[in-house]
Amino acid sequence: MPLAPLALAAGLALAAATAAAPPASPDMSLGSPKAKVVVEEYASLSCSHCAAFNNEIFPAFKAKYIDTGKVRYVMHEFITAPEQVAAAGWVTARCAGPDKYFTAVDTFFRAQPELYKSGDLKAAILAEGGAVGLDEPKIMACLNDPEQLAGLNARVKAGIDRGVDSTPTFYVNGVKAGEGVMTLDQLDKAIAAKPAAKKK
Repeated sequence: MPLAPLALAAGLALAAATAAAPPASPDMSLGSPKAKVVVEEYASLSCSHCAAFNNEIFPAFKAKYIDTGKVRYVMHEFITAPEQVAAAGWVTARCAGPDKYFTAVDTFFRAQPELYKSGDLKAAILAEGGAVGLDEPKIMACLNDPEQLAGLNARVKAGIDRGVDSTPTFYVNGVKAGEGVMTLDQLDKAIAAKPAAKKK
């Protein structure tokens, strides 16, 4: 990808802690809205630990809890270095739309090892977009869309305001459950404890 839009995306994301931002657009979620347990993850698409959770733990977690209606899972977008990688990945996923968002995220996480091996961010973004029907012109339009970038900026700021400073970070019913890659066993225990949901 040309450096300009990626630099712009990263710059907006990095400014999250100090810049005034519009209200964040809704976070993406999976599972029943009626589930008694809400598991939240703050993740960065440039974070190798987040990729490990997505690739190795999340499928079993999804099958056990989300697909059965026991848990509503909420993804919170965050930014870690290299910032341009995370920003470009998140913006592209958002442009895929709600129905294809998690497919885009999964595709990017699974492309992450090759991305870091090759250094080819453009290939990773095109693969992510291609998996959900976005061609290169549409991806470029997304990366240059001020509303998309401002939305990402606002979501990152919301995480910073909550005290999140590393990824992945997990909450269960509003209570921090762990930082770093949580195993399925650790998630089982956190969900079994099932603290009363905090009112926002």
